[in-house]
Amino acid sequence: MPFDPTSLNPALDDVHHCPRCGAPDPQVDHPRSIRCGACGYLAYYNPKPVASAIPRTADGRIWLLKRGFDPGRGRWTFPGGFVDLGESVEDAAHRETREELDVAITLGPLVGIYSQPTDRVILIVYAARTDETPRTTPEATEVRAFAPDEVPWEDLAFWSTEQALRDLLDGPQGSTSPRRIA
Repeated sequence: MPFDPTSLNPALDDVHHCPRCGAPDPQVDHPRSIRCGACGYLAYYNPKPVASAIPRTADGRIWLLKRGFDPGRGRWTFPGGFVDLGESVEDAAHRETREELDVAITLGPLVGIYSQPTDRVILIVYAARTDETPRTTPEATEVRAFAPDEVPWEDLAFWSTEQALRDLLDGPQGSTSPRRIA
C-alpha cells in the first residue's frame, strides 16, 4: 500500500514484520496498535500532545505568527508544538513560544483542549502575556499583534487555531474584552 499522508498512523499502513524481532505478519489493529505473537512486542499509538500559548499584550492585542513550515505554511496561528518527553505541557508552551517568537511569556489560564477523531494531535492551549516584542524566526516568517476585531479569521492555519481564539475572546461570559492575565 502506498504511503497515505492523510492516514492517522502512516507507520502502520504497510507493516508486514514485527519491528522488534522481525517475525512476519504481526497483528495490526490499524491505526491503534501492533502486537507480535512471536516475541510479545506490543505498541499502542496515541495522539501526540501539542502545547500552545496565545500571547497577548498589556492592552489585549494578540500576537500571531505566519507559519514558516507545512502544515499551514504562510497562514496565521499562535506558537505551539509537541510536548517532549521529560517536560510538562506548561514547559512546552514556554519553550515553543521562545523558539517561535523569541519572547518569554507568563502563562495564564487554560483556554481549552482541542481534538478531532481525524487528527494526530491533542492541542492544549493557554492564554499568555508578554511584555516583549516578538521577532521573526524560521518558524514565524511574519509576526503581528492584532486587536480582537482585527484577527485574520479567513487566513488562520487550522480549525483549532480559530476555535481557541474564539474561546479566548468570547470567554465564559461571551465578552471580547481583554482578559487580565497574571
